This record gives sequence, C-alpha cells and structure tokens, in this order.
Amino acid sequence: MLSGKGGRLFFRGLERSTNIDRACIVLDCSQVRQIDRSAIYLLLCCLEDAMMRDVDVKLAAVSSEAKAMLQFTGADRLFECFGTKAEAIRSFRQLPVDADSGVNVDGNPRWARKSAV
Repeated sequence: MLSGKGGRLFFRGLERSTNIDRACIVLDCSQVRQIDRSAIYLLLCCLEDAMMRDVDVKLAAVSSEAKAMLQFTGADRLFECFGTKAEAIRSFRQLPVDADSGVNVDGNPRWARKSAV
C-alpha cells in the first residue's frame, strides 16, 4: 500500500521519470491488491504532475479490488487501464485517432497499418 514515506518516495521517483521529453509511463499494478483513498489521491497527484509536463500515464494489471475502488471514487475515468504491461506499452505506439472521422492523424483508416518505408 502506498502511504506516508512510501508514497513520497514513489512520487519523487515518478517525478524524476517525467523530466524526459514526451515520456510515457506505465504503472505496473500487478502487486497491488487493495487501494485506499490516500493511494488514489497519490495517483491523482502524480497524474496531475505528469500532465503538466506533457507526460502520458497508464495503469497496467489492475486487480479487480483496486479497479472497484478506482470506479467508486471516479478515478477510473482519468486513467487508461490495461490488462498487462505489454498492452499498455503497445498503446503508446499506436497513432492517435481523430474521434470524429475514425481515421489516424496521417489520414489512413484506423485499421490500416503504417508500412515501413
């Protein structure tokens, strides 16, 4: 559980990681079984700091208990959650999609893969 000194150390470590230009952070939650309001507050502080630095943060392998608490507090709407670290990492490599037209920013349909040149 993240609280007190552990929470401060976590936040400082994450803050150091966000000093990289256009960093992408995946928080591996596979060892987290329960999450309380103070841990959610810590996650929200980290997300706020990351957003100010233009850094993307995603959660991976969130337990059903932790996911329920994220949903209960409404924090689930702020974090993208993935089943595995690999899925979360792959999501950073996908081209952004224009929500209105359903095409990637390069003009290709969502389902089209970009070929290597």
